[in-house]
Amino acid sequence: MSPRTHDTEPAEAPATEPPPAGTGARTTTEPEQQISAGEDGQDTPDGHEPPTPADGDAGPDPDPDLSSVPDPDPDQRVAAVRRVAAAGRRWRAVQLAGCAVLLAVAMTAGAIAFGAVRDGGGAQVTAAPAALSPELLSSGDLETSIGALQKHLRDQPRDFGGWATLGLAYVEQARTKGDPSRYPQAEEALKRSLDLEPRYDQALAGRAALAAARHDFEGALKYADGALERNPYNERALSSRIDALVELGRYDEASKAADTADSRRPGVPVFTRYAYVRELRGDVRTAQRVLDQALSSATAAGDIAYVSSALGQLAWNQGDYKAALTHYARALAADETYVPALEGRARAQAASGDRAAAIKGMEDVVARYPLPGPLVVLGELYEERGAEGDPAKARDLYALVDAWTALARANKVNADLDTALAAADHGDKAAALRAARAEWARRHTVHTADALAWALHVNGRDEEALPYARRATATGYRNATFLYHRGIIERATGHTDDARAHLTAALELNPGFSPLGAREARTALEAAE
Repeated sequence: MSPRTHDTEPAEAPATEPPPAGTGARTTTEPEQQISAGEDGQDTPDGHEPPTPADGDAGPDPDPDLSSVPDPDPDQRVAAVRRVAAAGRRWRAVQLAGCAVLLAVAMTAGAIAFGAVRDGGGAQVTAAPAALSPELLSSGDLETSIGALQKHLRDQPRDFGGWATLGLAYVEQARTKGDPSRYPQAEEALKRSLDLEPRYDQALAGRAALAAARHDFEGALKYADGALERNPYNERALSSRIDALVELGRYDEASKAADTADSRRPGVPVFTRYAYVRELRGDVRTAQRVLDQALSSATAAGDIAYVSSALGQLAWNQGDYKAALTHYARALAADETYVPALEGRARAQAASGDRAAAIKGMEDVVARYPLPGPLVVLGELYEERGAEGDPAKARDLYALVDAWTALARANKVNADLDTALAAADHGDKAAALRAARAEWARRHTVHTADALAWALHVNGRDEEALPYARRATATGYRNATFLYHRGIIERATGHTDDARAHLTAALELNPGFSPLGAREARTALEAAE
């Protein structure tokens, strides 16, 4: 499973005063191991300084026309639509036709959504009232919240708090609906907030969340640090700082940031991130304990769905499919539309041998939100089933991954990791390697190390791949896909004993980690015996 930076979670209300002390999520352990650049690796370049208006800025023109928001590059949009249309013509089921429509609509819906809000001029600069605080984003009805904010901002266009909350709402909408065209609207709304109040910590924290959603983790870190300079207790900024450090591969610093966040703002967003930092270094027991603690403190439906899904993912990673299904059932009892739980349940059903339910569930997911991960899993499930028409369905799904990638890039989302992972097995192998190298140049994480190792392998460069495969497993993170990739690469480089050990470990840890990968692991292990 890909990193959890983009998991959907409720937003928190702002805080400027210290809350109660930390509630015991932390444990004292040795410093965790970090990924380091190899001889052929490159240091992660410094991110650019995010543009922040000067304190003396007079603010925006009181009556600007905001009906036009920056659109994606037309050539990229046309190319994406053509790929979707081509895939849709070959698809025989209603679900994929729906995916094509979603992707095409996503390219135009954003301007309509943001164009609903125009500045009226003449109003005083004000903060959002309590009714329009970020708590609206966790109310369970994001569309209604956005509509309320738009209506409010038509009447109070100089409300910097309202603009910040609208920006955060668009970020959440983009992530929950798989619609990256919302990100330009989020950027514009957050810019409006900062034009009105350049030091507003919630807007800076929103810029951090937006940067992280676009995979600009250097930018996310800088914005989070800027927000925390103004308000050290901003929960979103504390959380985004952990996310950024994790996704930059700076695991020691991420662990310290999680400790700091736990001491300042203990709660569900911090607990879940703390747990993931622990999981990345192989401390599954602590991760489980902290998530259980988070769930016991959760009362809102969104929190329960979010934490239960994280517990389900943790259980699935360890091959405990019964527990995973139980956790996903609890998440869906809280919110039956929660996509991470729907996707996780389908994966657990597939791993448990219930292919029919898994395919039905994953078809429902991709019909709503055609994101790369579910598209690839459903394609592999079709390939594994092998019924008449299944190979063509799988190819169409992989084509939609390319369309999503084009749409994401048109909206300033760095999609190199998604491209590398999908294309290595189901697309242009040379493109996969280019994307993996580009991502490794930006950040050195266990996930980028694994992606680069596998892209090198599928391009026949196993000797180059082996050091990266070893780095991907260096922190102790228990991930069957990483172990499988390492075992295959070791087998190709003549390290037969090591290959046997890691392929065995992958299948013992999570025997259903991938519809096709698990089968290939068994075949390779039999050949190595």
